[in-house]
Amino acid sequence: MSNPTEPGKPQEPTPDAPETDDSAERRFTAPSGFDGSTQIIQSVPEPPTEIFSAGEPTEMIDTTKVAAPQVIPAREDAPKPPRTQRSWGWVIAVVLVIAALVALAVLGTVLLTRGSANAASQEEQVRSTIESFDAAIQKGDLSALRDITCGATRESYVNYDDDSWADTHKRVAAAKQYPVVASIDEVVVVDGHAEANVTTFMANAPQTRSTRSFDLQFRDDQWKICQNG
Repeated sequence: MSNPTEPGKPQEPTPDAPETDDSAERRFTAPSGFDGSTQIIQSVPEPPTEIFSAGEPTEMIDTTKVAAPQVIPAREDAPKPPRTQRSWGWVIAVVLVIAALVALAVLGTVLLTRGSANAASQEEQVRSTIESFDAAIQKGDLSALRDITCGATRESYVNYDDDSWADTHKRVAAAKQYPVVASIDEVVVVDGHAEANVTTFMANAPQTRSTRSFDLQFRDDQWKICQNG
């Protein structure tokens, strides 16, 4: 029995195996719906390409000559930024200063008010003394005249005898030859001294007015007339 693979003898083809051609081209048949003449679709022409002029040549930057950012070290003696830490010491100091200023303002106001009230009070006392002096002259009250006068004026009343004064006043009152204070025009008070300008007239000639001055001093807790003229 011979081996079909034995060398030296060509192998005969098997009659039952069909021949195949792998390189044969496969053909497809188009469906019947596409049978007929082929339509050619014209392509849309594209606009011509615009050519841009290159212009001047671009200058190349030499990166080797560009200076890099430099870091400047901080100076050791440079002043340090102020601290934001809040200190209540200066707040308390400001409050105390404001309180002191308010206290001084209140004290000044009180002193000015008191001084103004005191000056007004002293002026009223001076006016009251002059009015009392005028009333004592008209009435002939020798005791009151001695009490509200001082200096040479008081001495003139002290030297009068009570009977002589009464007789003199009787004759003066009958003749209306005594002065009358019509108005107290101005009063100036400086410490314990005061000056007053008054308008007077004689009782027998009220239409004739004249100006007189009074010099007063504060003695024995009251204002007294030391001189008049």
